Amino acid sequence: MSSGEHESETVATPVGEARITWYRAPVPARAVLAVSHGAGGGIEARDLRALAAALPGRGYTVALVEQPWRVAGKKVAPAPKTLDAGWTALWPALEKPGLPVVAGGRSAGARVACRTARELGAHAVLALSFPLHPPGRPERSRADELTATGVPVLVVQGDRDPFGRPEEFPPGTELREVPHGDHGFAVPKRAGVTEDATMATLTDAVAEWLDGLFG
Repeated sequence: MSSGEHESETVATPVGEARITWYRAPVPARAVLAVSHGAGGGIEARDLRALAAALPGRGYTVALVEQPWRVAGKKVAPAPKTLDAGWTALWPALEKPGLPVVAGGRSAGARVACRTARELGAHAVLALSFPLHPPGRPERSRADELTATGVPVLVVQGDRDPFGRPEEFPPGTELREVPHGDHGFAVPKRAGVTEDATMATLTDAVAEWLDGLFG
C-alpha cells in the first residue's frame, strides 16, 4: 500500500459497529496513532485528515476511528461511558499490527483516550483540542482527565479555543500551541496564515513528539 491509500474495517462492539480507516506507513512503521473524532463531527475533521496524510510518510500508521454512534448516522454523541465502551472494545483491532499504540482524539475523543489509556495499555495519548472546560465555564475543569492518564500526553491546542486556551492548562502539561486556531483549528483570514500552513504546524508538532517517543 502506498502513502495516501487507505482501507477500512468494521469492528463489532457492545454499543454498535465502529469503523477504523487505516493509513499505513509505506515504510516499516514505528507505531500506530489511533485518533477518534469529537462529539460534533467525524473523521473528516481537518486535523485528522492532515495527520492521516502526513504521518505515514514519517513512519507512523494512522488509524482514524469512527465511534458506533457516528457509523450509525446519529447526530448526537452518547454518554461518556458509552464512548469509552466503544473505544475499549475496538482496541484489540488497533493492536493487531503488533506495534505500540498511541491513543488519540480530538475534543470528546481526546477525553476518551485519556480516560481509558491506563486500562488499555496505551503507549501515550495525543489530545487534540482538549475540552478543558465548557466555553465560559473555567470552574468546570476536566484537567484531572489529563493528569490521571499515567502515560505521556501531548496536547495540541489552538490559542483561540474557547474550550481552553493554552495558558489555562495545568503547569507541566506538554502542549503545542497552534497560533490563531479555534476549537477546530480554523484560522481567520485576517491572520494571514493558510490552512495548509496551520496543519503543517500541527502535524510537525505531532511527528516531532512521536519521534521523541519512538526515535
